[in-house]
Amino acid sequence: MPEGQSINHTAESTLPMSVNTERGEATRQRRGPVLSQENVQPTDIFEKCYGDDGYFGVYRKSDPRGVTRPILDAIPAPEMNYQGRNYIMWSVNNYLGLAGDPSIQDAARNALETHSVSAPMGSRMMSGNTSEHIALERAFARWQNKDAAILFNFGYMGVMGTISALAGPGDTVIVDKLAHACILDAAFLSRAKLRFFRHNDPNDLESVLKSVNQGRTGGVLIAIEGVYGMTGDIAKLKEICELKERYNARLFVDDAHGVGVVGEHGRGVADFCGVQDKVDIVLGTFAKAFASIGGFAATGQEVCDWISFNARTQVFAKSLPMIYVKSLQQTLELLSRDDFRRELMWQRSNALKEGLRSLGYTVGFGESPLCAVYISTAKGHETGEKVLSYLRERGIFVTGVVYPVIPPGLVMFRLIPTAGHSEEHVAKTLEVFAEMREGLSIGAVEGGELEKIKKLYRMV
Repeated sequence: MPEGQSINHTAESTLPMSVNTERGEATRQRRGPVLSQENVQPTDIFEKCYGDDGYFGVYRKSDPRGVTRPILDAIPAPEMNYQGRNYIMWSVNNYLGLAGDPSIQDAARNALETHSVSAPMGSRMMSGNTSEHIALERAFARWQNKDAAILFNFGYMGVMGTISALAGPGDTVIVDKLAHACILDAAFLSRAKLRFFRHNDPNDLESVLKSVNQGRTGGVLIAIEGVYGMTGDIAKLKEICELKERYNARLFVDDAHGVGVVGEHGRGVADFCGVQDKVDIVLGTFAKAFASIGGFAATGQEVCDWISFNARTQVFAKSLPMIYVKSLQQTLELLSRDDFRRELMWQRSNALKEGLRSLGYTVGFGESPLCAVYISTAKGHETGEKVLSYLRERGIFVTGVVYPVIPPGLVMFRLIPTAGHSEEHVAKTLEVFAEMREGLSIGAVEGGELEKIKKLYRMV
């Protein structure tokens, strides 16, 4: 296995979780003939389904609707119902609080009355192309200061379609070790050579680029995130752009957590870092700040045309329904015109981070609004589960993240402040964290564990 492949995001490593590399001990209901020898592939592909292997295997068998896959309200909000009670919700990526915005609802309602949920029917290549789709793509291109843009039904499909359309056998895709699962899946689909570099480490990226350029015959694509959705740190785009130009590579930035959130008028991380004109492809999703579904890729006109005709997730997929196209037009107008939602989001984020630090908690060093709280598991691996239970018992809903997303010996609790959160939500959360510090004897992360966090953020 190549270095770094073991710490990819083929699934978000959320708490509680154990990375189960051994065959599970649970009793298996065997169906069909299987081989009894150890380390021999079973002849029944369903064999794996009856034990506790796979992602979150233990919880799939014992906790199907509890800590994992919790059943929540369908409507995203700063307060949501879970198991019959209201929680302050810190696990929804509704950064600008646009979920449920009346003007967006009106746009969707009007589209529903005119087009229902079906129109247009067919793929963009055949019968699903409309002037409204083209107009929205042009609007996204203008917003991103690019020549052209292309819509996708999901951000995940946009990443997979874009990368696999551009890279192929003989090319090389160089990926940040903490890149999202969709980037890895895209690289696998492309059949290009796959290389990794240490998270957000330009020096290591340069070493990989030098290695790839020795005897190089194909193209090179660097694929990274703009804001890393787990840790909240921002890609070192200035340095990475200098490297991609120096070593004749192209740069793809999946800015799912950056578009709408940072940069002038919410353009994203490339604008925030002052390199909007140097990033070759910006990928944005509508599942975060846009509070919708779908995604876009913005790039040069000829490149965009190539993707349109060669991205399998576009060519062979039904067109994005008009109800989303029309509502996204309104959403883009709102978030590119007004900054007060972003300002409010930052106020809540800064208050939450500063408050947690003042209580003695170790908060991540990322420059994005995302708030990552690190706790040592030196007192036992069950520390994370105790913290999660403590918070939920007191009406605070957060997401926990463990190795391999973060270094072993730590658990990280991710809180996502939004424009929808109030000062009271922040104050109540800080009150519970203060009580938890005393009740569970939790202190700041120190020593070797703190060095691990600083290294994760490239501060040492």
